[in-house]
Amino acid sequence: MSHLSFSQVTVRYPVYNSRATSLRNNLVRLGTGGRIGSEAGKNITVTALEEVSFELNGGDFVGLVGHNGAGKSTLLRTMAGIFRPVSGTITRKGSVGTVFELGAGMDPELSGYENVIRVMLLLGKSRREATEIFPEIEEFTELSDYLHLPIRTYSAGMMTRLMFAVSTMSQPDILLVDEVFGTGDEQFRQKAEQRISKMFEQADISVFASHDHGLLRRLCNRFFRMENGKINEVNEGDI
Repeated sequence: MSHLSFSQVTVRYPVYNSRATSLRNNLVRLGTGGRIGSEAGKNITVTALEEVSFELNGGDFVGLVGHNGAGKSTLLRTMAGIFRPVSGTITRKGSVGTVFELGAGMDPELSGYENVIRVMLLLGKSRREATEIFPEIEEFTELSDYLHLPIRTYSAGMMTRLMFAVSTMSQPDILLVDEVFGTGDEQFRQKAEQRISKMFEQADISVFASHDHGLLRRLCNRFFRMENGKINEVNEGDI
């Protein structure tokens, strides 16, 4: 059974080459949602997560809400192991997959097919495994012959289709999703939501950060609110 827990987890990082002025501190606070901490010379420190604790087990599907900069993305990346805490304990059991930072690892000069292979290799898959998903990529993206062209020729909507398709090829035990429906037409949005819904059904644990509270209510059975790097579990009616 999959498991993910945080115990008193704090994530703190320095912001280099910033003058320690009241105005600059306010700007950093607005941009990160974190708490401005001790300063050394020209550097300031942001506490992005502060003593965060929770426990997730199989069957927990969490909707993560909060204003921009509240700490949602930092929390997801810490869950995934991308960010390391300065204190506290994180326990993970089960494979972890992420759907955020769409397009990471893609090369604009390579074709759609070549980028599928490139990203899958970066994820530790073999070339054979990458080519085996071509039919599914073709069906989902509906890009047809454009997959033979360099992705620098793609429109924003075409890029979104390809990036989302590649990012959702694997089915992990623990699924972490950042807001991914900001671009694309309505038809794509519906397909993307259906794909995410299917991944939720197959995952043991899912955490989804989104401003679409209606979607979160449909998919999730627990709800966390982030504010200034802290977390509170709330009822469905309170999001």
